[in-house]
Amino acid sequence: MNGVRTVWLSVRDSLWFIPSVMVCGSMVLALALIESQALTGSELARNWPRLFGAGAEGARGMLSAIATSMITVAGVVFSITIVSLSLAASQYSPRVLRNFMSDRTTQVVLGAFVSVFTYCLIVLRTIRGSDEGDFVPSVAVLGGVLLALAAVALLIYFIHHVASAIQVSSIVGRISEETEAAIQRLFPADVSLPPGSAQQATPLMPPPRPAAEARIVLAPDSGYLVSIDADGLLRAAVGGDQVIEVVPRVGDFVLRDEPLCRVYTAAAGPGRPEEADDGLCSCFVLQAERTVHQDVFHGLQQLVDVGLKALSPSVHDPSTAIACIHRLGHLLALLAAREMPQPERLVDGRLRLVVPAPRFGELLHAAFDPLVRHIGSHAEVYAAVVRMQARIGSFARDTTRIHELCRQLNEVAAVLEAVELSTQARSVLDDLIAAARHDLAMSTDSTARRVGAKGANPLRPSPDGAARAAPTSPGPARRAATSPVRARR
Repeated sequence: MNGVRTVWLSVRDSLWFIPSVMVCGSMVLALALIESQALTGSELARNWPRLFGAGAEGARGMLSAIATSMITVAGVVFSITIVSLSLAASQYSPRVLRNFMSDRTTQVVLGAFVSVFTYCLIVLRTIRGSDEGDFVPSVAVLGGVLLALAAVALLIYFIHHVASAIQVSSIVGRISEETEAAIQRLFPADVSLPPGSAQQATPLMPPPRPAAEARIVLAPDSGYLVSIDADGLLRAAVGGDQVIEVVPRVGDFVLRDEPLCRVYTAAAGPGRPEEADDGLCSCFVLQAERTVHQDVFHGLQQLVDVGLKALSPSVHDPSTAIACIHRLGHLLALLAAREMPQPERLVDGRLRLVVPAPRFGELLHAAFDPLVRHIGSHAEVYAAVVRMQARIGSFARDTTRIHELCRQLNEVAAVLEAVELSTQARSVLDDLIAAARHDLAMSTDSTARRVGAKGANPLRPSPDGAARAAPTSPGPARRAATSPVRARR
């Protein structure tokens, strides 16, 4: 089911699907209007001669002109689309091309002109003169004229839309909206129990078992992991009395025959392991390129790529980089206020599924670290990053996330030490960093009081003026001995 949904999303966002549906609809409409001529007969032509009184030759000439112009304009629309794609790839980032291809307006406009062309062809073949039986579908001919007028209006709107769509504000806004939709859908994700659950005390990893009772499911092909059907994996784990540990996370590039998941089985079950592993492989979708549907990292990366391109010496556009920072701050503020999914999923108090889940600190550093390292001497971009750290901190739901923001702020301060800036710019940035540290410390106190946390504020400024953040290190994870089982391709 997960694979079907992924295929549907890919088809829906393609350039050919909506135009194909519209062409099929125009064919049905043409046939329906042609058949309606049998019901109306020649009464419409007698009562409304200016609308329905065209003869066979006149109708042929008019529909031929419409069909010729529509297919010509469709070629122009396609050319404009290709030029827009090339401009976006060179000016911003190749990764934004998918957003242009999935643009509904482009798909509808392209489909409209091809549909009118198809409509006119079908109606043309039914028109007969007096020497052939004298049949002119008046309603269908008028329908072709009305469709042509609607297509002209769409062309005018399409030109305006393209001029707006290639603006950087529209591009980063579209990326941000798509990523925000993924955040709304995935956080909190449905692959774990929310933090604070009574069942969360269960160990993170399954207990060690003999090597013969564990196996590895290998990837049948190479590609980016774009989605995981966690519900399907959970059903398989419960049905087989197993614990399944997913190895890669969504967005990782998986090589053929690399592990997709580890399966811990309490006892050997009936059937061949290869057959069960084929079912588990169907819960993982590998594609040639990443998507944002289950991969928030990819949405953030697209904004980072646009910002990095703007900061490059060839473009030198700090305003675009600041726009990307604002959008990144909007997304990180949403994430800071949301419950992060836990890797473990329990059923009846027993651990059944472990799926890698992103942490807020990982998302934060993925969004800002590449930009901070490439800002160079643009003081206004540093200022935008510093201000955004404090603003995100006001949305944080726990002090750990504020710790990460403080750590990010300290990294910005460290980068500034090696950058050549004017005395005035450095003084302004120092003041901004001090104010941001103070705001983060205040947010920590406020958050600690809200959640009832106890203890000293780890972000209280130290004597040297730097805020301290307690480092975090992942604990050791126990791994049971495993033996690979290759899934059938």
